[in-house]
Amino acid sequence: EVHIVESGGGLVQAGGSLRLSCRASGFTFDDVLIGWFRQVPGKEREGVSCITRVRGITYYADSVKGRFTISSDVAKDTVYLQMNSLKPEDTAVYYCAVDQRQPVRLGLARSWYDYWGQGTQVTVSS
Repeated sequence: EVHIVESGGGLVQAGGSLRLSCRASGFTFDDVLIGWFRQVPGKEREGVSCITRVRGITYYADSVKGRFTISSDVAKDTVYLQMNSLKPEDTAVYYCAVDQRQPVRLGLARSWYDYWGQGTQVTVSS
């Protein structure tokens, strides 16, 4: 019932920018937690940022604070991740995920998220 589609990945030079989109719908509740995670081959999936879909409360991993900005457009069923000052170590497949726990909570524990998109590749060249 929950549908998630990520887009916006691509190839960019170090110092450049990309904006990822997560279109998600089919929730049981209005305000859910939407998270962005990333994964490289041979490593665990790590949390990047998350936002409460309706209220817009945000949280960022230390590695991306000051560089990435997450936002929610409820009317478009879309969460965005604006990525600036990209570094080669940001290269990964980026996944969008949904946590429907009520009351809505804020965090990047992988076990909280029940629904995941297919991922979009981000490659940052040096």
